[in-house]
Amino acid sequence: MAVDQHYENFPVASWLVPAQLRPQVAALYRFARGADDMADEGDATPEQRLIELSSVETGVIEIFRNKSTDNVIASHANFIRVLDIEGIDEYPFLALISAFKQDVVKKRYATRLELLDYANRSANPVGRVMLLFFGVRSDSSRRASDAICTALQLINFWQDAAVDIAKDRIYVPHEEFVEHGVDEIDFPSHPKHRDLMRAQCEHANAMLWSGACLLRELRGRFRYEIALTIAGGARILEKIEANDFDVRKRPTLRWYDSPRLLKLAIRALRLSKTAPPPAPLIA
Repeated sequence: MAVDQHYENFPVASWLVPAQLRPQVAALYRFARGADDMADEGDATPEQRLIELSSVETGVIEIFRNKSTDNVIASHANFIRVLDIEGIDEYPFLALISAFKQDVVKKRYATRLELLDYANRSANPVGRVMLLFFGVRSDSSRRASDAICTALQLINFWQDAAVDIAKDRIYVPHEEFVEHGVDEIDFPSHPKHRDLMRAQCEHANAMLWSGACLLRELRGRFRYEIALTIAGGARILEKIEANDFDVRKRPTLRWYDSPRLLKLAIRALRLSKTAPPPAPLIA
């Protein structure tokens, strides 16, 4: 099931997640989606957005400190569900908020390392909390999860490049423009940006598949959920490539992509048997 009314290219709290965990998974994604919307949607000023996000930040600290929602605004009440899972603390949620605050004020990235740091806070915490939901706690699983989550975040950026530029936001790092000998003028509508975007997609694709080893540490239907998640990201990249890396055309997944998604998921499952864990994305 999708969380609230947002379009999702990748499965969220689907039937592949055990029924007893779906409320926790939905609460996690609702928190992340809601905080992201505070940073990005509507007509609020940057100052108002930061105030709202700071309120959520205070609420998270209150929840984890007191293990209660008695003194927390009603909109945070469902968040208490995640406290039933062993090993979860406030840090992943505070990391998410810090990333969304950054989105309010930061419109450009100088280096790939800067972008990876952002993804480490905007995407990876969700994957790490999901692992805790399912009792997966190894270092190798966290590294693989980080690779998948960061890759999906980057794929979302490249998929939405034309949407983001309308908000005067570019996630392609400046050093990548320099390396490819192009500038930001008319990005991403100029043909000169095609090779630049090819490089970004190839980087994301390699990172995505490097995380496939996570599947061998998962059990049950959740293993197939993540295999399909990898497949979803890979399929979006295939569609961007089919458009000759013209990211003005936003690709989406449709029902007729199902056979291809199944093949990509099977590829991920096979790869997981022998693939080594990826190195940490940020030293």
